[in-house]
Amino acid sequence: MSERVFNDDTVPRLAQGYRFQWEPAQNCNVLLYPEGMVKLNGGAGEILKIISEKQQTVAEHIVELSAAFDGADLAKDVYLFLDEAYNNDWLRK
Repeated sequence: MSERVFNDDTVPRLAQGYRFQWEPAQNCNVLLYPEGMVKLNGGAGEILKIISEKQQTVAEHIVELSAAFDGADLAKDVYLFLDEAYNNDWLRK
């Protein structure tokens, strides 16, 4: 298995040129960038929402997301998404 891009102490941030927002016309959260838009599913939207609103570590994001979803163990899913978002150039550390 490859090494994670992010760890518990990393503070992820949106990459330059990207903006997270709710898009009423799409009825979902989106990630806007100069060349277009990415429509986000519910989980991706929740993760990027918290990243865009709060400058905190991945561990702190996971605690907050887990609390919002009845204590669910979301760490693996969050890390998988963060790596994918980084590889798509949506996030930086």
